[in-house]
Amino acid sequence: MSAHFEERSGVVPCKTPWGSWYQTMEEVFIEVNVPHGTSGKEVKCHLGSRDIELHVKGEEVFKGKSFDTTMSDEATWTLEDKCLIRIILMKTNREAGNCWASLLEGEYCANAWVQDQMQRKLTLERFQRENPGFDFSGAEISGNFAGGGPDFSSLQK
Repeated sequence: MSAHFEERSGVVPCKTPWGSWYQTMEEVFIEVNVPHGTSGKEVKCHLGSRDIELHVKGEEVFKGKSFDTTMSDEATWTLEDKCLIRIILMKTNREAGNCWASLLEGEYCANAWVQDQMQRKLTLERFQRENPGFDFSGAEISGNFAGGGPDFSSLQK
């Protein structure tokens, strides 16, 4: 079984005061560092289709409207080694052009360089899906990749 594209090509994390977040065409991943020894009972997490909220030991970590809509019934969170919370959100719009600029509206924004790298990665992921016989995990991309890159769908095969 082959590894997923993001596992081979690495991730482009957006650092935050509490950890980081990153994305693929289909999902948004949130990693939150919490005090060692945190139990699941001390975590309160709400994952709605347009809003997310996380409290740990009674303290708010983040709360707000997500950058775009997600499928709330497919969202999950886990507590690993009593020190790391991983949240996975499933994007509703799973196109390469749907590159989130921030985790929440106006908060935890990717700087210009990180946003550029995220968009490049999503474009390469799109190319990989369209051309499953090729490996784009180590490829470099330049030129017009904004919005998911060029559209080749009108070309004859």
